[in-house]
Amino acid sequence: MKKLQLIAIMFAFSFTACEQSYIDDIQAVDPGEDMEAPSISFNFPLEGTQIRVVEDITSINIDLEVTDDIEIDWVALTLNGTEIARFEEFLDFRRALLEFEYENLGNGEHVLEARAQDLSGKETVETVNFTKIEPYRPIYENEVFYAPFDGDFTELVRINNPDVNGTGVGFAEGKVGRAYRGSADGFLVYPADNLTNEEFSAVFWYKLNGDPNRAGILVMSAPDEDNPTNQNYREKGFRLFREAAGPNQRFKLNVGNGSGDNWFDGGPAADIDPSEDDWSHIAITISQQTCTVYIDGEVVSHGTYPGIDWENCDIISVGSGAPRFVEWGHRSTQSLIDELRIFDAVLSQEQIQNIMQNEMN
Repeated sequence: MKKLQLIAIMFAFSFTACEQSYIDDIQAVDPGEDMEAPSISFNFPLEGTQIRVVEDITSINIDLEVTDDIEIDWVALTLNGTEIARFEEFLDFRRALLEFEYENLGNGEHVLEARAQDLSGKETVETVNFTKIEPYRPIYENEVFYAPFDGDFTELVRINNPDVNGTGVGFAEGKVGRAYRGSADGFLVYPADNLTNEEFSAVFWYKLNGDPNRAGILVMSAPDEDNPTNQNYREKGFRLFREAAGPNQRFKLNVGNGSGDNWFDGGPAADIDPSEDDWSHIAITISQQTCTVYIDGEVVSHGTYPGIDWENCDIISVGSGAPRFVEWGHRSTQSLIDELRIFDAVLSQEQIQNIMQNEMN
């Protein structure tokens, strides 16, 4: 009895809702009245999409919307000339939100086609062209990070995209292809979970803009909990930066050993003249016994120390000391940076010179 009462109440509510236009009536439409072909809109991939992952074969989630003025009959997806999916049942026969996971996408150029037909036989075809980029394979032993800055900021070994901070950062003609172009307040922050190793080396090309007259370049510091708005905690990680030395810019390395910090300042040997307007090759190597700074393949600073402490050094800043090394004004550089590579080993001088030579050819 209670069940019958409930059904009656629901029916009465539904009737009242329809009478008061709470629910739209569904009415049959003569296919002869069908005036328009279906409409297809891709949400992913889009024209020109570039898919970059570490695998040679990956999956892709195809996402599209199909609408029709009367009723959709079917929708088919074709990839590179082969049908991969067909849809013939729809919850809403005028608007279909369709998703399909294709699991065997290889490297190269791809053509995705969606074809939709309505009940009157009208068809629409939409096509997108996209690319799965071949994964980067490290070309040097112990290479764990590579950012070429060739039109994007992606780190290619692990496919990491940084947080882009500030405004105005972009790209310019580089030493090899394109390069990172700094700005007055911009910088990049990458995760550093794979970089805190017993040994560390970084190499890159740098085209100096002396304005501002001091700036951070590469920084892996721990948070300064006592001074969170103006950080400068130097007992962990490292800080590579530059500052004025007369008309020149002097490049310095500071490394935290857990209870203090150690300085590697080469004096005039580590100076670069901003007026030369040329590319310089910068390299640093850090072991648990020594640190070395190179400019254009030559040692400009070297010394022993107790060993680096990486505790809580979970990010690496590129193009600035921010956010963790700013108290002394070593903020954003407006210089160019290109071909940034990081290694989990100490590179020899010969290895650094070989990398330089390879990228100059």
